[in-house]
Amino acid sequence: MLRTITIGSAVSVQGIFVRDLPDGRIVVKVDDDTYTGKPVARNADKLH
Repeated sequence: MLRTITIGSAVSVQGIFVRDLPDGRIVVKVDDDTYTGKPVARNADKLH
């Protein structure tokens, strides 16, 4: 599943979900690299 995370205050990364971490962050994979950050909230309720 594709997920978006924020790293710092101005950088976002979108990649394939790898795993949840105990502190609420998630890990995503982009090509051969993995990134850890806070997940971006989904707004599925606003899609009409």
